[in-house]
Amino acid sequence: MTVVTDDTMLVERRGAIGLLTFNNPARHNAVSLAMWRAGERLLGELEADPDVRVIMLRGAGGKAFVSGADISKFEEERASARAVVDYDAATNRMFDRLAACAKPTIAMIQGYCLGGGLALAVCCDLRFCSDDSVFGIPAARLGVAYPASGLRRLVALVGPAFAKEIMFTGARFDAAAARGMGLVNRVLSTDALATTVFGIAEGIAANAPLSVTAAKRIIGELLKDPDQRDAAACEAAIRACFESADYIEGRRAFVERRPPRFHGR
Repeated sequence: MTVVTDDTMLVERRGAIGLLTFNNPARHNAVSLAMWRAGERLLGELEADPDVRVIMLRGAGGKAFVSGADISKFEEERASARAVVDYDAATNRMFDRLAACAKPTIAMIQGYCLGGGLALAVCCDLRFCSDDSVFGIPAARLGVAYPASGLRRLVALVGPAFAKEIMFTGARFDAAAARGMGLVNRVLSTDALATTVFGIAEGIAANAPLSVTAAKRIIGELLKDPDQRDAAACEAAIRACFESADYIEGRRAFVERRPPRFHGR
C-alpha cells in the first residue's frame, strides 16, 4: 500500500518493510522544509506501526538518493535568521529521530547522496549503494558548518581521518571510495540494488525482533562515552530476549528443522 502525503514524500508498506521515499526527482530529490517535516512525521508513524519491522529510505527517479537542501526554496524558507534556525531545527529533528529509531533502518542509495542526503544516510543503521552513486558534503565550499551531532555520527562511522577529508575538501567521492571509507556496507550494480537490499531487509524482518532491537540498542550504547552508557538498558534488552516466546520458538524451530515464526514477544 502506498500513501501520498503530498507529491514529494511517499510512504509504503511492503509486508514487514516500511519504505519512505523522497520524491523530488526533478531536483535530484533535494529536500524542502515541508519534506523534512513530513519525513519526520512519517518516520514516526512507521516506527509506531507494530507490523513494520524494518524501515528503508530511498530516493525516487534513479538519479539521486537525496542531494541536500532544495536551494530553489531558500528565498521563502531561509530568507531570515529566524527562518534559518527553524529550517535547521527541522532537519536536525529528522536526523535525530532517524538515528534514535528503535527499528533497524536502511538507506538504499542510487546516484547523488550529497550534503543533507549523506547526513541522512549516516543516521541509518545500514547503507547500500549502486556503483554509480556519488557522495559528498560541500559545507566547506558553501561557508557553512555542520553541527556536532552530525559530525559525531560521521566520525563514528568512518573515523576522524576520513571525516576530516570529507569535510575539509568538500569533494565528491565515488562508490568505491565510499566503500573504502566505510560510508557504505556494500556497493551493488544498479540492476541488483533493489532486489538485494529488499532481500536483506526481508531477512532482517524475518529474524526475532527483540534480538535485533537488543543488538541495535547495545551497539548504540557501546558507541557512547563509557560514563554515558546505560548498562541497565542493555541488560534489560538481553533479559527480554531470553524471557520471550520468540526464544522458545527459535529453539523449537531449530530442533524441528523449520523456519521460525517470530512475533516480537
